Amino acid sequence: MAMYALAMTDAQIERGLGPADSEDPSSLIRRVAEERDKGALAALFKLFAPKLKTMMLRLGASDALAEDLVQETLLSVWRKAHLYSPERGAASTWIFTIARNLRIDQVRRLSNQPYQDIETLELELDAPSSFAITAQQEIVGRVKKALTALPPDQQDVVRLSFVHDLAHAEISTKLGIPLGTVKSRLRLAYDRLRPLLEDLQ
Repeated sequence: MAMYALAMTDAQIERGLGPADSEDPSSLIRRVAEERDKGALAALFKLFAPKLKTMMLRLGASDALAEDLVQETLLSVWRKAHLYSPERGAASTWIFTIARNLRIDQVRRLSNQPYQDIETLELELDAPSSFAITAQQEIVGRVKKALTALPPDQQDVVRLSFVHDLAHAEISTKLGIPLGTVKSRLRLAYDRLRPLLEDLQ
């Protein structure tokens, strides 16, 4: 499954479910974003997985599909943690929105099959596929344009972090700059990109 792509063993998960359990979800997401902390991700998984699965089952997913979607949700949290902003809402709201969007995408992919939860998900399944393609192209164009607004040094750290999925320490080594500089460049970049792309999250 998707979550296992993070190469987390059962022992690693158990180690990650100690003190982190008592942490606020926002703090756990921050640890994932800044430190690529798999223990924090494991704590988020333990905290949210049962609730996410319940939501997926209520939206008409089978038991197996619900589990797959839960894992995809937490994998998305791992990849997109740097996009979360506590000022814009609760961590739980952000995570459940990711899950709901994944379910909607899954329904759209299988839109030739009847689903009882279509009305609940408020989907327009009869929209032409060309619209989806055009929308995706617009999103890609906007992201590329937004990145060009950043100074080259910030573009470098964003690409290494988001595209190549490198930890901050790895970026520091690769670019030969202090870890603090990596974090400050990412913070500046995200602050600049957020108002340009916040409606895409």
